[in-house]
Amino acid sequence: MKVLICDDHKIVREGLRQILQQLEDLLIIREAGDGAEAIKLLHSEVFDILLLDISLPDKNGLEVLQLVKTKWPLVNVLMLSMLPQEQYAIRALKLGASGYLTKNTASEELLAAVKKVSAGGKYISHSLAESLAINLDKDPYQRKHDILSGREFEIMIQLANGKSLQEIGNELCISVKTVSTYRSRIMEKMELSRNTELARYCLENKLI
Repeated sequence: MKVLICDDHKIVREGLRQILQQLEDLLIIREAGDGAEAIKLLHSEVFDILLLDISLPDKNGLEVLQLVKTKWPLVNVLMLSMLPQEQYAIRALKLGASGYLTKNTASEELLAAVKKVSAGGKYISHSLAESLAINLDKDPYQRKHDILSGREFEIMIQLANGKSLQEIGNELCISVKTVSTYRSRIMEKMELSRNTELARYCLENKLI
């Protein structure tokens, strides 16, 4: 089994590496600090599993996921995030992810997820399974936020959580002007005008 870990925090990569080394059939582990580095490695080597962080400095993890599943459809992608599952998990699975784990997941659950995914299965927690069951009755095309790009969706969640343009820019390593442009696009697509309306929408749709 060849695994690629993509996370911008070295300490997180090292922790994941230590956990994965418990796997008997593990052949090799490579590391990438951002989306561009991960794509470069995927061009040069064949990997079975990609552990992909959602929040990366250069690209949104969902955008990287889409690219990976387009170019390397056989690579099984396990998404990692500090965010609660309900915010991103269903969206990630629809884009082709094989599973979604929060970073506070116990090491045993991570190993179980990797084993299941490497065998061609999907890994979801019990709480996520309940969310998926609830969403089966909903037409995803009726939800306005489904038309947002990965980066727009990420910024929408941060705006809805009350973060300022400056705070979002600092976290994503982009300018305030760029964040403002994203906000304008989000508001136009969502047919909203104020952050309070955005927050209300996200609360009603259980995105925050």
